[in-house]
Amino acid sequence: MLGLTFDKILILGLIAAVIVGPRRLPAAARWLGRLVRNLRTLASDTTARVRDEVGPEFDEIDWTRLDPRQYDPRRIIRDALTADISEAPPRDRTSGEAGSAERAKDVAEP
Repeated sequence: MLGLTFDKILILGLIAAVIVGPRRLPAAARWLGRLVRNLRTLASDTTARVRDEVGPEFDEIDWTRLDPRQYDPRRIIRDALTADISEAPPRDRTSGEAGSAERAKDVAEP
């Protein structure tokens, strides 16, 4: 949860209580409660809408595989460098030196 531990949340709550003051604390708590309730409703509505749009495949999606926190650039580079050449995409036939020379000659001639 964003690196927040119970101790940090408690300290933030105490600081907020001191800043807001005892008279405005109930109104601030109601406002915060409404905000959290609205955010939960928004999240559940969005999830339901995506589930309706995607269809039954929504439940089959492996969401942990799509988690950006699992992105490790070192692993991606290591996998790319150690990949088998047969797994590489096919090269364009005109991308070699001969293809470049032929294209340059075609451009030079009117």
